[in-house]
Amino acid sequence: MASLTDLVNLDLSDCTDRIIAEYIWFAPLRSRSRCLCSESSLHSEIRTRSLQVALDRPSPEICGVRALYLCKFGWPLSDVALSWAVLCRVGGSGIDLRSKARTVKGPITDPSQLPKWNYDGSSTGQAPGEDSEVILYPQAIFKDPFRKGNNILVMCDCYTPQGEPIPSNKRYKAATVFSHPDVAAEVPWYGIEQEYTLLQKDVSWPLGWPVGGYPGPQARDRSFFNFYRLHASYLLAEEAGLCKVINCSAFGRDVVDAHYKACLYAGINISGINGEVMPGQWEFQVGPSVGISAGDEIWVARYILERITEMAGIVLSLDPKPIKGDWNGAGAHTNYSTKSMREAGGYEVIKEAIEKLGRRHREHIAAYGEGNERRLTGRHETADINTFKWGVANRGASIRVGRDTEKEGKGYFEDRRPASNMDPYVVTGMIADTTILWKGN
Repeated sequence: MASLTDLVNLDLSDCTDRIIAEYIWFAPLRSRSRCLCSESSLHSEIRTRSLQVALDRPSPEICGVRALYLCKFGWPLSDVALSWAVLCRVGGSGIDLRSKARTVKGPITDPSQLPKWNYDGSSTGQAPGEDSEVILYPQAIFKDPFRKGNNILVMCDCYTPQGEPIPSNKRYKAATVFSHPDVAAEVPWYGIEQEYTLLQKDVSWPLGWPVGGYPGPQARDRSFFNFYRLHASYLLAEEAGLCKVINCSAFGRDVVDAHYKACLYAGINISGINGEVMPGQWEFQVGPSVGISAGDEIWVARYILERITEMAGIVLSLDPKPIKGDWNGAGAHTNYSTKSMREAGGYEVIKEAIEKLGRRHREHIAAYGEGNERRLTGRHETADINTFKWGVANRGASIRVGRDTEKEGKGYFEDRRPASNMDPYVVTGMIADTTILWKGN
């Protein structure tokens, strides 16, 4: 297994052209961790070469396979003549992601260049054992930020051998909605705010929190920083020279930044990131994306994030309320507009659309993610799950309209109801169906 010294001695001359995940030995800042590296000379070397000191056990993939590959074989994966195509799909639970890879010839620029493939659906709860074959249809292509070169990530959906979409294939119905002439004419834009929580690996507890304990109140009261100043993990981080990097509050920033850079490389229309109210909770935004592409991009962005957290030795959670009590939940606020809403007089179109959404509130809530009732309580910047209301600049409403939209008389609105574990194909397709195709009868 490659040592820490092996990792420090990697050639980082082209580090700016590679995602952080390619080189950095990711290590979460955990409350019960201790510094693995005690030599002061290595501390200095690591800092100057942009490697973070690990405060926990290294990821086996980073410290083992990947480091060994880079150190011993001496040539990057991007130099391989043939390309890797990693085919991603939604699993049987409707929220899990699965993937498998195959070798393809030549640069692939369109999904139509890729053949259909299959997998054992009985192992994922998507087909019976006696008729287990499920067919993968390639639908969208992204550059592979982990292997670079001509290697690609492919978002697929799933069908029976007879060509029928399987029940967990929510993309098919959404694509049907978006291909409708009335919907296509409105060019629906989506901007999705994907919130998530980073958890410690060995215990299901937020990153940076003391095991079995809690920090002080949320970001509304910054006094919880004083608590961390007394905590052992903070003292270790201080000794390791990491406090300026993490600001002693932004737990998991390296993972977040790596994900941002990887999505940009992949060609995902990621528009920003930010820390959330609860420590250990973050958000990335995708959009504005048109129609079905919003769902494709969110799913692949989730896949990339899962890969990076795997490398980091931490866990990604999309639970809408990971911690009970006076802590914010995690949502997937969905910003939406149509061509008519973006043009002069669009504010009236927006109000008509919101009125339709209110009339189908229960339908939407039922499809907006599991466990959402734990999040939509009327507290922590949410509306009560049983009540539909909208307002201007009101983050306690089901639908929020921005001040700029009200002032300009056109623009977009934000549906604040979707949970962090929602299926973006379901949410985006349903919003378009309700606001454009549904006549309100």
